[in-house]
Amino acid sequence: MTTPVTPMNPLTYVRNFCIIAHIDHGKSTLADRMLLLTHTIEQRVFRDQVLDAMDLERERGITIKSHPVTMQYKAKDGTAYTFNLIDTPGHVDFTYEVSRSMAACEGALLLVDAGQGVEAQTVANSYLAIERGLEIIPVINKVDLPSANIPEIRKQIEDVLGIPAHDALLVSAKSGLGVEELMEAVVHRIPPPKLLGKPTETRGLVFDSVFDAFRGVVTYVRMMDGSLRAGDQARMMAGGKETEIKEVGVFCPKPTAVKELMAGNVGYFIGNLKEPADIRIGDTVTVRKREATDALPGFRDVRPMVFSGIYPVNSAEFEKFRDSLEKLRLNDSALTFHPESSLALGFGYRCGFLGLLHMEITQERLRREFDMDIINTHPGVVYRVHLKSGEVEEIDNPQRLPDPTRIDHIEEPMVKAFVICLNENIGDVLKLTMDRRGTVDRTESLDTRRVMLTCTIPLNEILVEFHDSLKSLSKGYASMDYELAGYREGDIVKLEILLNQEPVDAFASLVHRSKAVSRGRRMCEVLKDVIPPHMFAIPVQAALNKTIIARETIRAFRKDVTAKLYGGDVTRKRKLLEKQKEGKKRMKQFGSVNVPQKAFVEVLKSS
Repeated sequence: MTTPVTPMNPLTYVRNFCIIAHIDHGKSTLADRMLLLTHTIEQRVFRDQVLDAMDLERERGITIKSHPVTMQYKAKDGTAYTFNLIDTPGHVDFTYEVSRSMAACEGALLLVDAGQGVEAQTVANSYLAIERGLEIIPVINKVDLPSANIPEIRKQIEDVLGIPAHDALLVSAKSGLGVEELMEAVVHRIPPPKLLGKPTETRGLVFDSVFDAFRGVVTYVRMMDGSLRAGDQARMMAGGKETEIKEVGVFCPKPTAVKELMAGNVGYFIGNLKEPADIRIGDTVTVRKREATDALPGFRDVRPMVFSGIYPVNSAEFEKFRDSLEKLRLNDSALTFHPESSLALGFGYRCGFLGLLHMEITQERLRREFDMDIINTHPGVVYRVHLKSGEVEEIDNPQRLPDPTRIDHIEEPMVKAFVICLNENIGDVLKLTMDRRGTVDRTESLDTRRVMLTCTIPLNEILVEFHDSLKSLSKGYASMDYELAGYREGDIVKLEILLNQEPVDAFASLVHRSKAVSRGRRMCEVLKDVIPPHMFAIPVQAALNKTIIARETIRAFRKDVTAKLYGGDVTRKRKLLEKQKEGKKRMKQFGSVNVPQKAFVEVLKSS
């Protein structure tokens, strides 16, 4: 490991930049190569994806959290530069995190796979970088692949993104080809940091935070004006929280304490805050002696978009489940949850996520890191319910939907989706979009083989299996990205499942009226197959505002009560059958239906 970096360089010799790209285009591999080239990490302790700390990140080959690192680079002219690199996530769920990371930089390396070309998330991240006014350096990665078509990729970058690509750098992050030229381009093409405000004020942008069990909250910060030192009394301008700074430092790539973080530096500070919720991403930190009057622009609270109920399979593990969620939130400030109970599933929590990948990652971490056996209800979104009284309620749980007689209309969230696919798949993608109640607003040709469709689709329609269906019909070639596009009025209704005339709250969902009948039938058919027979017949019904729209019947166990009869008059047999009939009526009236956990999983898969 190299000597700890001290932030004493003048701003002229500082470069702050991030790497942006679609998933699996080589961001983390390029960051690895830069770390080795600058000797920030030695070869003997090196491992692939060194900035990806979580096992899940390394297994899936994706970046979930932003990872900053400070490197010392000696240019070809002998000048020493300090590079502050932020490796950003590539998935749409973490767009706000990417935008905050961009706000901490002056430039961005836009990475495009030489084999796959411009993808949907490449487009979205490019627009974010252009909005932020960053200096964008186009980089074509994996140029040593046999399928690399460099002239075509240059044309795509210029036509689709509107970025000049005649001087795009050609690299292979895996082999190291062209990475030194890339480092020189960072020196000459990305501008040094500029002071934004008064030199007497201190302002720093909070772009991430993690929780350390021994030291509390570690806050990642990019200093815009002034400086931070140990002993300063810091204040969060949006959150209002105050803390005394115990330590400031930089990432090399491990946290390394320094005396001072000056304007233009990227690093961290540790105070005496013990709750991660006290730090809000995008907030501005200032200090009491050099207090700023205006906060940095762009702050907004991160709001969950997808909600799902999560319950422990074993209700006796509820306390352990609650503790697991609390610990998980320490390093994931975007996760929200509040208690809820279900007659079928017991006690659990209604959890809010940034998107489907965020939900999947959270559930996987609960199973792996905390050894929790969990089950989740059908994912849903936030609907705006306009009541006849003029009030507006935001509903994320079907159980909280007001009585239909009080509702004037319901609005559902919409997304603008960018789908890139091959020309021969346009028909299938159009059909999939229309099946999900979407519309295609615009079609653009990227090259001779691919096209980009701009669609407007309800968010609820892309939650389950949309991405899988898109990949399946395009044989894996299509990619999709989306952004929120406001709310639109929709004919949303509450679909309930009744077992033995009793509603099961865990199966309830809010759906569009046009999809309610088909979905109700599917759920009834699945439940008929997975719920074991009881001593009495069980009706499985789907109800829409108290109206039954689908029904299946789970047969009763057959028991031959006349088997013990060996002869005699027929009235003896009738007497026993009538007795059994009366007993089954009482069972049907008082009996409870045992629903196995497998039923909940199968229903979620089917819907």
